[in-house]
Amino acid sequence: MEEPKFKKSTILDFRFIILKSRREGFTLLEVMIALAIVGGLLVTLIYTLNYNLDIASRHEIITTATMLAKEMIADVETGGKSIDIEGKFPKPYEDYHYKVDIKDSKYPGVSEIAVTVDRDKERVKLTKLVRKAK
Repeated sequence: MEEPKFKKSTILDFRFIILKSRREGFTLLEVMIALAIVGGLLVTLIYTLNYNLDIASRHEIITTATMLAKEMIADVETGGKSIDIEGKFPKPYEDYHYKVDIKDSKYPGVSEIAVTVDRDKERVKLTKLVRKAK
């Protein structure tokens, strides 16, 4: 018995051409989709990096302001230096401003020392109750 011979069809030739051409490289659509994905990832990465750098900078300012306020409270409490009510800190902290407020508290024999330190938009206020000197 003789095997049937198939005619070459145009559809089979077309499929062969498509498969053959796909093996040679990427299509423009595939490249554009890949670039869109990579671009989206890069934008997200840059945004996240900037956000985290802003937070780290803010925490550095707040930490420095807190330490300066603690030092100012200790100076006021010991009376070691003459303290202005308002002013700037010496270098390298000249961007930080302070305000000292000393008042009587509601408790007899106790004063309240409040120091506010600010830089740009950040503000730290520390308060301490101390016994009045007799």
